[in-house]
Amino acid sequence: MTEATDLQTLLADSRRPWWKRISTWVVVGLLLAAAAGAWWWQRQAASNAAPRYVTQPVMRGNLAVTITATGTLQPTRSVAVGSELSGTVIRVLVDVNDRVKKGQLLVELDRAKLGDAVAGARAELESARARRQLADVTLKEARASLARLEEVARLSGGKLPAATDLDKARATVDRAAADLAAAGANVAQATATLSTSETNLAKAAIRSPIDGVVLSRNVEPGNAVAASLQAVTLFTLAEDLASMKLSVNVDEADVAQVQAGQRARFTVAAQPGRDYPATVARVAFGSTTTDNVVTYTTQLDVDNTDLSLRPGMTATATIATTERNGVLLVPNSALRFTPAGAAPAAAASSSGSLVSKLVPRPPAMGARRSGGGGGGARPDNGNGREATLWVLREGQPQALKVLRGLSDGRNTEVSGEGVGEGLAVIVDQAAAAR
Repeated sequence: MTEATDLQTLLADSRRPWWKRISTWVVVGLLLAAAAGAWWWQRQAASNAAPRYVTQPVMRGNLAVTITATGTLQPTRSVAVGSELSGTVIRVLVDVNDRVKKGQLLVELDRAKLGDAVAGARAELESARARRQLADVTLKEARASLARLEEVARLSGGKLPAATDLDKARATVDRAAADLAAAGANVAQATATLSTSETNLAKAAIRSPIDGVVLSRNVEPGNAVAASLQAVTLFTLAEDLASMKLSVNVDEADVAQVQAGQRARFTVAAQPGRDYPATVARVAFGSTTTDNVVTYTTQLDVDNTDLSLRPGMTATATIATTERNGVLLVPNSALRFTPAGAAPAAAASSSGSLVSKLVPRPPAMGARRSGGGGGGARPDNGNGREATLWVLREGQPQALKVLRGLSDGRNTEVSGEGVGEGLAVIVDQAAAAR
């Protein structure tokens, strides 16, 4: 029954006009589906064959050209306390890290010999004063005798005394005056000797010359101090560790860029991940040569209020030699980028000579560079130099002329018409999908 019905339906459909037949519309539907699939495949293939561009936006920020140098942290002022005298240490009153005041007693030497020297010098001074007094009395006596003889000569009209007696009396006065002068000199010498002995006795008590902290101690009670050849260093004192200085060695190629007042930052191994601020205080004119490398010592002022830094630490400093604030920045890879085919197209449009058409050209992709290179280049300071940026407009790269400014090796300052914050610039061209 079913087969007869299907046969009747097929015979009825064959007697209909072609546009009313179901089979006709099925075929048309299949053809439309095939055409749509072919169109989609061609569209996808064209999309995959089109170049893909990597872009980054123009950003507004701060730019700094920096140089790096290493050095050592030192106290702003340090003093080596020593002894000018030889002797035996009796007492040591301070230790490392102790805070001391100016004039505070640090070390005391044995005073026995020094006290005896003072007593002897004082006795010698008293003896010299006595001799000076005796010479003064002798001079007065000689002058009195001379005065009497001169009076007798005046009264006698020069008959008495004899001329030789007057000359002798005058010579006696001169000798007495000379003895008095010598006695006075002996008193001055004895006074100086006593002062020296008292000074040496005072130096047996070694005191701090500054307010500060003890960095090192090189003496113990009972030690014998021998200062006959040179002063022996007993302590090293730092005046104030809240303010320190960092002395770094700047390479001769960079020293012209470093000036007093520039900002810097540095790190130390003892405080990983922490940057300390500093300011350039002085750049030495004198050079230092080590293994044929010429450097210049540059001093940086450091704030160490929290006392987290210690003298002798090795630091790596970064000095900002030039700074720009609030400028438009693009990656250096954007300035190096040129789309594939752009250079030959420009050349062909600008020259229509037969030679230029016949001579083969190198591949265009050689003009394009990836954005990953150039990391080791020196910072560029090419202010006002013209450069080209490539931007995407309607899916196609277009050249944009700009003026380049300061560069730190990664980003470059740009300016010019059409450049603004957020503008997407091309930094690389990806290969087409296969």
